[in-house]
Amino acid sequence: MGKGDKRTLKGKTFSGSYGNVRPHKAAAKPAVMPKATPTARKAPAKKAAAKKA
Repeated sequence: MGKGDKRTLKGKTFSGSYGNVRPHKAAAKPAVMPKATPTARKAPAKKAAAKKA
């Protein structure tokens, strides 16, 4: 598997041919977007009911 092997990327590059191993246009990967970190919201603290004596 070297420059003479037309089934490998190195061989296709050497011979100047294209195929499944060496496509004309590389498949574009989707852009990785950074995930927004949600801010943790706490529920408002409930006041304890005043005890009657």
